[in-house]
Amino acid sequence: MGHFTGKTLMITGGTGSFGNAVLNRFVKTDIGEIRVFSRDEKKQDDMRHDFQARMPDVAGKIKFYIGDVRDLQSVKSAIHGVDYIFHAAALKQVPSCEFFPMEAVRTNVIGTDNVLTAAIDEGVETVICLSTDKAAYPVNTMGITKAIEEKVAVAKSRNSGRTKICCTRYGNVMCSRGSVIPLWINQIKKNQPITVTEPSMTRFIMSLDEAIDLVLFAFEHGENGDLLIQKAPACTILAQAEAVCELFGGDKKKIKIIGIRHGEKIYETLLTNEECEKAIDMGNFYRVPSDNRGLNYDNYFEIGNKDRNLLHEFNSNNTDLLTVEEVKKKLLSLTYIQEQLNHSDGSL
Repeated sequence: MGHFTGKTLMITGGTGSFGNAVLNRFVKTDIGEIRVFSRDEKKQDDMRHDFQARMPDVAGKIKFYIGDVRDLQSVKSAIHGVDYIFHAAALKQVPSCEFFPMEAVRTNVIGTDNVLTAAIDEGVETVICLSTDKAAYPVNTMGITKAIEEKVAVAKSRNSGRTKICCTRYGNVMCSRGSVIPLWINQIKKNQPITVTEPSMTRFIMSLDEAIDLVLFAFEHGENGDLLIQKAPACTILAQAEAVCELFGGDKKKIKIIGIRHGEKIYETLLTNEECEKAIDMGNFYRVPSDNRGLNYDNYFEIGNKDRNLLHEFNSNNTDLLTVEEVKKKLLSLTYIQEQLNHSDGSL
């Protein structure tokens, strides 16, 4: 963690699953200060008491700032002295964004522009913006606004001075607040059939720790304007549901199919065919450099560029598809699942 020694990190939307995971990993290191920026004072108070109880020796490193990324001045008020920003504040629920699209625009698009504007003005060293696979070939409001977030980040990077701006794009984070897994566990505990939208639907899956690893990879290896993508595995929704049933004693025969929700896709894409043209394969990750051509369109008609990488679209149908047993193994590695299992029967 040498890059963070004595440094100040701000996490927007810091009371969410990602923010909590970052704090758990970072607060005991030699980092100087972590600022949690969000608009929910109750969640901040809960987080404050949690870390004071669990980590009293280091909880003083965590500073809480009430504010909203929609308000540029409130971001500026919290950003003075910050070295790095992990921008996680977003509206993420697909159905709610479908019903309230302008709310998604205000948070995901205008909010991102505000964070980056304030960061550049203050001379923040690095900003990592968290995006989603739903931003690739978007069909719903959440995905469209996150796609624009990525475009805003690239545009800002062209004139960001000393501030490096990168985006990370990843799939479903298991057991995060937007995950369906806690709902399924709760349904099983109530002896109810678990509800599945479409069994054949595939989704990339990763843990919160893997999400942090991707952000840190972007932090260390990304260049200004880059998009960084992790080569995540995927599974069908049915395989995930059956894995949860087997772990928690649910009846797989009673899985209830309820149909696709507003704005959902059958499969997701992390790297588009168009991005493959310039993407760089970095082993477990893809790096997509920003398009820094100018606005002289005559060059595109008269000169052009025939070079293209030989990569292909990376989606949740052509990545490694995990079996039920493999999904169970991945789930068992999560602290949340271990705690739920211990609470259920006292053992693992």
